[in-house]
Amino acid sequence: MGVKRSLQSGGTLLGFLANILTILSMATNYWIRYSGGHSGLWQECSGGTCSNMSCQTMLAVTGACMVLAAGCSIVGLVMGLRILCQEGDSRGRTTSAIFFLCGLLLLIAMTGYTVKNAGKNDVFSWSCFSGWLALPFSVLAGFCFLLADMIMQSTDAISGFPVCL
Repeated sequence: MGVKRSLQSGGTLLGFLANILTILSMATNYWIRYSGGHSGLWQECSGGTCSNMSCQTMLAVTGACMVLAAGCSIVGLVMGLRILCQEGDSRGRTTSAIFFLCGLLLLIAMTGYTVKNAGKNDVFSWSCFSGWLALPFSVLAGFCFLLADMIMQSTDAISGFPVCL
């Protein structure tokens, strides 16, 4: 397996991990723990009962960015698998851009939520941490596909020269 193929495989694996972490983070209610309960993006749970969160602007922005990031991550993962399955497919830049967009959306969501809740006495929990962990995986997946595309383009550029490489 060549360097290009290894980068594409690594990018797909990182994209898969980013996808799992983003969806896990978005779907669970353990963003913040406090005495007597915990809350997430959509529900607040205390005393064993969960209720829907009241509408707050930053929470809505965080939720929207997380949903969009999950969608971008799924599209990027499908495109990465397509690149792996079809040898001649040259959509590396597009796949890279989608993973970078996913990383940007995650950065907006996670930064906004963290800044909004930083001054409180509550403790950030594992759902929030998995959202933060999805961010570097998404960006690294984008870099893997970008580097693989650059290798493919440089190989195509020098293929016409009568040099044995």
